Amino acid sequence: MQGLIFEEVFAALTSMQLATEDVSRLRAWIASLVHPGECLDLIAQATGTPCCPHCRCARTHRCGAASGLQRWRCLACRRSFNALTGTPLARLRKRAAWLPYLQCVLDSRTVRAAAELVGVHRTTSFRWRHRFVPGAALQRSERLEDMVEVDETYMLESQKGSRHLDRPPRRRGGVASRRGISREHECLVVARDRGRQTLDFHTGRGPVSAAQLGACLRSVLAPDVLLISDSAKAYQAFAAGAGITHETANLRAGIRARGAIHLNNVNGWHARYKTWVRHFNGIASRYLLHYSGWQRVIDDGLLRTPAQLLVTIVKCAIRHRQTPN
Repeated sequence: MQGLIFEEVFAALTSMQLATEDVSRLRAWIASLVHPGECLDLIAQATGTPCCPHCRCARTHRCGAASGLQRWRCLACRRSFNALTGTPLARLRKRAAWLPYLQCVLDSRTVRAAAELVGVHRTTSFRWRHRFVPGAALQRSERLEDMVEVDETYMLESQKGSRHLDRPPRRRGGVASRRGISREHECLVVARDRGRQTLDFHTGRGPVSAAQLGACLRSVLAPDVLLISDSAKAYQAFAAGAGITHETANLRAGIRARGAIHLNNVNGWHARYKTWVRHFNGIASRYLLHYSGWQRVIDDGLLRTPAQLLVTIVKCAIRHRQTPN
């Protein structure tokens, strides 16, 4: 918009007596405005001077630009790259729509609702969901301390979206063919300390084992931690093998709390997750960690704006990117 025309529109708005509803609509429209260069500036802010993703050499220099992103050249291997090379965000287009889409992520919108709001195709919306969300989910605690509650929750195995089922198809919202926990259920283990730091692990189908708990938890629990779980034998075996102090809350016997010994925090997280994930009308098992990580980001409440979310995603993607083949 030319400067003179904008001044005329601005003067007209300031001279009008706007109703409350009009002011709300105007604020919502202004909040939705995104400058095309804002996303690129945030990527540059999150990147700084990157090391080479091909050989990990830190000696790089600027080498032009492409599609609005600064390109760099490595002085060791002489290959060029940009900030997103080797990350899940590489080669994604329509960067001007990234920030509005990330607002849809924060609002937990469905694939089709986000596509309609942002103005992209639904397959693009799905692709972006599973590129952005895992990057945000990488922002997680490295260590749980003090009193840590751990419990697992189970969801019926789903091959939603698969073209090659390894079992007969069933109607949406179906039930398992046998009672109790079986190989038809996917296990999600959640550990949460009293500082509300949360870690989630997908251990596969069937009941969790002590070996699986060891693979997930041994490296993230402080040596002096007090582990609180239900009375399942897998937790007792894991704690004994790892030399961790362990207390149980016997839920089967109706003993839900013994002073500070309870599972209220982790069970509350389970309840929020299951309520939240329900409006997606079923999720594929292969994306289970994507959705639990998404809920963890929302539940933590540390990333409240699309700009904060994008910077975090880019930083995590760069930190965890693998050397391309």
